[in-house]
Amino acid sequence: MPPLGTVRPGSVWQPAWVAGDTGMAGKVALLLWAQTLSLTGTQTTQLLVQPPWTPPVLWDQVTLTCQGSGTAGATTWYKDGHRWWLQGPDRFRVTGSGTYQCDRPGTGLSSPVSILNERLVLQAPARALLEGDTVTLRCRNRKDTSVSRVQFYQDEKALGRTHKGTELSLSPLQLHHSGRYRCEGLEGFGLSRSVPVTVTVHELFPVPVLEGPPEPTEGYPLNLSCLSTPSTLRPQAPLLHLFYQDGRLVGGPQRSPQLLLPTVGVSHSGNYSCEVRSERGAVRKSSARLRVTVSRVPLSGVSVSAQPPGGQVILGDRLVLSCAVAAGTGPLSFSWHRAGSWAPLGTGPRLELRHVGDNDSGHYQCRASNGDSMAESVPLNVTVLVPVANATISPGALAHPVRAGDPVTLHCSVQVGSAPVTFTWLHNGHEVARGPLLELGDVHVGHSGTYQCVATNQLGQDGHRVFRALSPVLALTVTPQGHWNTVAAGVAGSLLFLVLLVGVIVGWHRWHRLASRNHQERAPPQPPAPPEEGEVLYTHVTRTKRTQGPTRTAPPQDTQVTYAELPGPHGRPRAPSDIYGNVLGH
Repeated sequence: MPPLGTVRPGSVWQPAWVAGDTGMAGKVALLLWAQTLSLTGTQTTQLLVQPPWTPPVLWDQVTLTCQGSGTAGATTWYKDGHRWWLQGPDRFRVTGSGTYQCDRPGTGLSSPVSILNERLVLQAPARALLEGDTVTLRCRNRKDTSVSRVQFYQDEKALGRTHKGTELSLSPLQLHHSGRYRCEGLEGFGLSRSVPVTVTVHELFPVPVLEGPPEPTEGYPLNLSCLSTPSTLRPQAPLLHLFYQDGRLVGGPQRSPQLLLPTVGVSHSGNYSCEVRSERGAVRKSSARLRVTVSRVPLSGVSVSAQPPGGQVILGDRLVLSCAVAAGTGPLSFSWHRAGSWAPLGTGPRLELRHVGDNDSGHYQCRASNGDSMAESVPLNVTVLVPVANATISPGALAHPVRAGDPVTLHCSVQVGSAPVTFTWLHNGHEVARGPLLELGDVHVGHSGTYQCVATNQLGQDGHRVFRALSPVLALTVTPQGHWNTVAAGVAGSLLFLVLLVGVIVGWHRWHRLASRNHQERAPPQPPAPPEEGEVLYTHVTRTKRTQGPTRTAPPQDTQVTYAELPGPHGRPRAPSDIYGNVLGH
């Protein structure tokens, strides 16, 4: 071993002419080897080897390059664990087998590199090996002399024998290709075995993870992210992303790891997964399934509108109720109900009553459902408006003739009709008053004639439809007050005449009986007997001359006769109208 910091003449160390002995391919290989070495730790000093195979063999004229910070020419080299060259060059060609390291001020010690001088060696590319790469392992004899019947082993398990060469292809490279490899073969009549070499396959990207909301809301967007970051050893590796729903491709292949569904519905519910592929598809990894259940928007703001507006409909007309939902997603189902009953009146967003009856009034309600939620509307009051009908006047017929001066009041009413109802009175076809009552007061002859009342109600929106009902005609006849006196006098005179006639006959009979008794018995006169019950009392009656019959001597004028007053039925006095005036007598 030369003294530290010195190089003997004829030494195998020739750093001066090695410095410019690498081409572009060598630089690329050195960089790849630096990537491989960087995996071993956090140190920044790198020991690069050319040609880029591991393990390197002495007969390949290996060149080592130390990379790191610090002043050029200040590299310290170590061999087999001992400081071997102080302030040596950054690069030199190796002429002896062994394990080498280098040290740069400020960056530390590099990873070791072993240079072999074995008879049979198995080599792998000296670079970072990632999934999907094309990799070939080669089994070489010293100075590439021939070897036959080569056999490869992974972790001491035979991989099969090749008869066509000394190489083992591991393309495309997968994670399971990691392990310890060796080879053996015949050189002449002897069997040679290589030392094991470790092959480490790194992930090109990890198994993706699919993330997103598990319960998105119907009608809203859904964004799924397929998370898988390329390896730091190859951060610019192009990756493709694919998305599946229940095994069916719904997005990709695409560079973006995002799947955006602008608007989702219930049909978008299912099991989602994503797959990440290398650009050529050599590496494919799938995520675990993500269960996505799209929930419907809860129903709210259920309302009922009516046509005609306001729910006021005229008897016999058509009524249409419509149900609307302010918020919520479907498919929607509807049912109609009336207050106090759970029995549905109909289904669908509309309820139509073609001919409304008077029993259709009430509170109507709509219920909407989307399978996940149910909401009810505020009850709508439906009012059936009834046109006026069957107007009548009471009293319909007067119990006795109406005399002048009697008070008369008429009342008009209807059997059916929605309020407000107005009444108009017609006298002989002309309007005379309004209101349900017609008060004539003390009537006179001018009130005679025909009377009718007209009942009216205005229905519909803004009262645009008018209904009328006309009562039957009522005839009113008013008799003058004097006419009643003449009739009463005539009747009273006739009755008085009959009473006086009976009184004269009875009086004559009594006079005749008294005269006969005086003549026969010549007895003193007796006072007249008191009147019996049922007899009449007499007063004065004026006797007048008869113009018919045989001629008789006229009695003197102002002859006093009897005036009779008849008692009432059952001995009760009559009313003043039963007092009769003068009548004719004999």
